[in-house]
Amino acid sequence: MSTYSVGQVAAIAKVTVRTLHHYDEIGLLSPGGRTPAGYRRYEDADLDRLQQILFYRELGFPLEEIAAILDDDSVSPTEHLRRQHQLISARITHLQELAAAVEHAMEAQKMGISLTPEEKFEVFGADYQESWESEAEQRWGNTDAWQQSQRRTARYDKADWQRIKAEMDSLNSRLVEVFSAGSAPDSAEAMEAAEAHRQHISDNFYDCTYEIHRCLGAMYLSDPRFTATYEDLAPGLAQWLHDAILANAASH
Repeated sequence: MSTYSVGQVAAIAKVTVRTLHHYDEIGLLSPGGRTPAGYRRYEDADLDRLQQILFYRELGFPLEEIAAILDDDSVSPTEHLRRQHQLISARITHLQELAAAVEHAMEAQKMGISLTPEEKFEVFGADYQESWESEAEQRWGNTDAWQQSQRRTARYDKADWQRIKAEMDSLNSRLVEVFSAGSAPDSAEAMEAAEAHRQHISDNFYDCTYEIHRCLGAMYLSDPRFTATYEDLAPGLAQWLHDAILANAASH
């Protein structure tokens, strides 16, 4: 039968000799034999027990509880393995949940929106889709405006987003009011509303130049989702806002 010195066991199990001495002193793992000179000699069964000890230690069990578990004669080796499998599965599930939480936090920080999914729907409405965030980064992630927006919005909390949403709702109401009154897109009232739209973006996200604003106006017609946003407020509003943005930019 093979036996091992304390140094050999320490190297095999990747623990310190001091740890093995401590386990012996508290009766958790006593070597099966000793040399005539009194040196510890560990047997294969001792290594099996050490493996069990280290497993439970990895899962955070205190040494006293580990001793009680391993010294319970009513529990068979097969039952120990079954229990370990359950504990490992539970730990894996927990770590996966932690990883998902960290990944979500990283994405939120990267997108500059420090809100939970529930808060995003609460603030932005039931039509909000998180996929819009990654799409926006793919389309504009290499622009200066995007980088500036990320720096600004990284500081925003839920209250900030609620304020921005309220301002946007008020601005949309103003656009509908001016449009419904029959004002031409190049009228003073329409251009003032378009300017307020541009200023809202500049105040909260990035410096929205008139050229950028023109591009946004074009997108309100080319992207059906943006078109629907304004058409749902008032039929014809998307085209009218596009024209008002162009007229306002031209006047400046």
